[in-house]
Amino acid sequence: MIESTAGTQTLFRGLAVVEAVASGVPDLPALSRTLGFSRSTTQRLAAALVKAGYLRSADDRYTLGAKLIELGFTAREQVPLAKLARPHLELLAARTQDTVHLCVAEGVEVLYVEKIPGQRGLEMRSRIGHRMPMALTGVGKALMLDMTEPQWLAMYETGIAHTSNRGTPRPWDVYRREMHDYVAQSVALDIEENEIGIHCIAAPIRDAGRSIIAAISVASAVQYLPQERMRALMPEVAATAAAISSSLGWRHRLSTLPDVVLQHRNGQEMSLQHAD
Repeated sequence: MIESTAGTQTLFRGLAVVEAVASGVPDLPALSRTLGFSRSTTQRLAAALVKAGYLRSADDRYTLGAKLIELGFTAREQVPLAKLARPHLELLAARTQDTVHLCVAEGVEVLYVEKIPGQRGLEMRSRIGHRMPMALTGVGKALMLDMTEPQWLAMYETGIAHTSNRGTPRPWDVYRREMHDYVAQSVALDIEENEIGIHCIAAPIRDAGRSIIAAISVASAVQYLPQERMRALMPEVAATAAAISSSLGWRHRLSTLPDVVLQHRNGQEMSLQHAD
C-alpha cells in the first residue's frame, strides 16, 4: 500500500488532471468540477503540467502535451505488439479451441506476426511470417475498415489477381455492401473467400490515436465454424480486440462501441457450440 503523504497526494492529483484532459475535459472550470478540486489547486496543477510539457494550453483550453506523446511512443516500443497481445490471444484460443491469428498490414497484403494453433487437429496454411492478400482475408478486411470505398475496390481487385488466392471471392457489389456492415460492427468475416473450407472472424486493433494498426482473427474449418457459430463468436472476438487496443492506449466512448462489444460487456450469453 502506498503511504499517503503530501507529495504522493500532489502526484495523484496531477495524474488525475492529465487523465481528465485525456478523457475530454477541456478547461479549468470543468476540470475543477470534475475532479472536485478547488479552482486554485486545479490551476496550480495544470500550470505545472503545462510547464513540464505534459499538457498544452491554448485559448484557455487544455490538451495533452508533447511529453506524453513522446512517452507513449517509448512505451509502445518497449512492449512489442505481439508480446502485449499474446495473453489475450491465448485466452481467446483456449475459449474457442480454434486457431487465433495476429496480423499487420504490409502494402496490399497481411503479414502474420502471431499464431496460436487450434485444438482440433486442423493444420492451416497460415504461419508466422506468411503473407496473404488483404482484401480476401478476415484480418485484411478488419485492417481495411477505415479505408474509403475506392481504396476497398483497389484492394479487392489486387486480391482477386493475387497468386495465392485459393478461395471464392464475393462479387464486388456484395463485397462492398458487406464491408459497410463490417464497418458498423467493427468485425469482419471471411466465408471461404481466401481458402475453400475455411471460415474466419476478425476485428481491428487500434492505438491511442484510434488508428487501426493490426487485427486479430479466429479461424477454423467450415464444419467447426459454421456461419451460425461465427455470428455467436463476433462479440468475443471484438471484445478481445478492444482489450488489446486499450492496452495500447485506445480509449473508447461507450456510446460509440459496436453493438457486438456492448453485448459482450453486458454479459449476454453466447453459444460456443463446437462440432465433434
